[in-house]
Order: sequence, then structure tokens, then C-alpha cells
Amino acid sequence: MITRRDAASAYYRGKRFLVTGGLGFIGSTLSLRLSALGADVTIMDSLIPGYGGNPYNVKGFEQSLRINIADVRDRPAVNWLVNDQDGLFNLAGTLSHTDSMRDPFTDLEINGVAQLCILEACRTNNPGIKIVFAGTRGQYGRATYLPVDEDHPMRPIDINGINNVAAESYHLLYHSAYGIRSTSLRLTNTFGPRHQMRHARQGVLNWFIRQLLDGDTVRVFGDGAQKRDTNYVDDVVDGLLLAMMTPATDGHVYNLSGDAVSLTEFVEHAIAVVGGGSYEVVPYPPDVKLVEVGDYVATSARFHVATGWAPAVSIDEGLARTVSYYRANRDAYWP
Repeated sequence: MITRRDAASAYYRGKRFLVTGGLGFIGSTLSLRLSALGADVTIMDSLIPGYGGNPYNVKGFEQSLRINIADVRDRPAVNWLVNDQDGLFNLAGTLSHTDSMRDPFTDLEINGVAQLCILEACRTNNPGIKIVFAGTRGQYGRATYLPVDEDHPMRPIDINGINNVAAESYHLLYHSAYGIRSTSLRLTNTFGPRHQMRHARQGVLNWFIRQLLDGDTVRVFGDGAQKRDTNYVDDVVDGLLLAMMTPATDGHVYNLSGDAVSLTEFVEHAIAVVGGGSYEVVPYPPDVKLVEVGDYVATSARFHVATGWAPAVSIDEGLARTVSYYRANRDAYWP
């Protein structure tokens, strides 16, 4: 759980926060944590089919949250919702690398133009707000050295990565030009409860878990040896909370790193937790091969120095929690 627990409770209690994408995987987990810390939470989510938003993610807690079904491309809605907020966790966005190549304009609208809408709304209506933006490892593209630090060149290999570079740059520009306190966390492969389980385009780790729970043979593309940083969702939420409450993060970007394992190693951990299953290594489909980055392992040393953050949940513990959740709530996530 989050370090500096007493300080976190004191910071968040009674403050007002807007979470864009708040019915999605990370957004809903964050919103529930904020509410538990005593914050006044407003969720903004478009609930576009296939994007990951799911009202079930906050089932039983609806009375403690304000839920506004609206799109971040809706400028009047954004202008209204940022008013009187102490902080904004900006998690709304499309996540699929392959979708961004098939439909680049939608990706640009949501991950580019809409981010300017959000920042202009803050500049005009609430310049004292602090923003934590969820960036992505996809901003780096293929790594030229490991571990990847924040100074690594950003050479995205897909539209989604390019638009996230632009979105992060907008946040930093509005910090330097207008004093809007902004920070960006470049997130890596995150798994855990509340992730959508209808398709593989927004997170292969969670899709592996679904295949095993369905009794299917997991299909790992490539040779399976490609390494990924992996983070359990609660550790990511800890990072977001610490970034918001730490003044030293204003105007800076940080990596969140995690346990680095190959894709086949992750599946083997998942098989052990599920209690059975199998996998096969198969060639990449052409659309997936186009956006494959190879090994990605990052360092979060800079963020640890600024906030004290470090991942606390092991792969096996995270998998155990995830599998237990989906076994109990399968009907809310399976098609």
C-alpha cells in the first residue's frame, strides 16, 4: 500500500478530485482508493464500448462517488467538471497500439486534441489545479539501452505512442508557460482486477489470465522471450497518489518500473496460480508485429527519490488477487 499512510490520509481527506477515465481499469481502482482516503471524487468516463469503462468496477460504491458520463472531447463538459477541483488524475485515453494504426484520427482526437481541451479548461477555469497525467512506455518505442530511464530518446513506433508524447508535452508546456502544476507517470504493463476482458488490444497480461481461466491454450506471440516490466494495479495507484501529493513532482516526468519477466515467464507464473493450463509460442500476426517493441525494462529510481515509491506486490500475489477477483465476478467482464 501507499507509503506515508498518515500523510496521505491528511492530504486527501476533504479534497476534491476529478478522475478522467474513472470507470476504467486503473481509474476505477484509483477512484475507490481516493474515496477510502476521504476525498470527494468525481468520475468522468465516456463508456465508449470496447474502451474498458465498466460501471461494475465501482459497484456498491456509487453513493460515495459522483459519476458523470461524458467524453473528454466534450469541451463544455470538461470546462464544467474541472471547476473547484483540487486535483485531476488524467487517465482518459485510447490504449491500443494496433487500433491506433487502423484508426489514427480517433486516437489523435482522444489522446491529442482532447488533452488540449482539458488543459485549456484548467487554464481558463481552475489554474490552481494539479494534474497527474498517465503516460506510457509506448512513448519510447524500441529501447536502445536497458534499463530505460527518463532521458531515453522517445521514438514511438505507432500512432498511440506519438499522440501520448504530444499529450505529455502539452502538460509540461502548460506547466512552464501558465503555471499549471502537472506531472506525468510513464506507465508500463499493468495487470489486476477491473481490467476489461473482452479483447487483447489493451493489455496482453490480462488477456493471458482470461485464456487460462477459460481453459484455453495461451498464445504467446514471437519467441516468448521478450521482457516486459509488470506492475500490479495497486502499485500503480500508489504511484499516482504519491505523484499528486508530492510538490517536487510538479513539472517532471517519471517512469514506473516493475518486475521484469519474459512473457512466457509471466504465463508460467499465471499457470501456477490458476492451478493448470498450457501455452504455445506462435508467430506474430502482421498488425501486432508492426508495433512490437522487443524488450522493455525501465528504472523508476528518479521517482523513488522524489516520492519514496517502490512496487510492493509481487507477480504471484498480484496474480492470486486477480484470479480470485475474476472467478468471483466473471459475468461482469466476460462477453
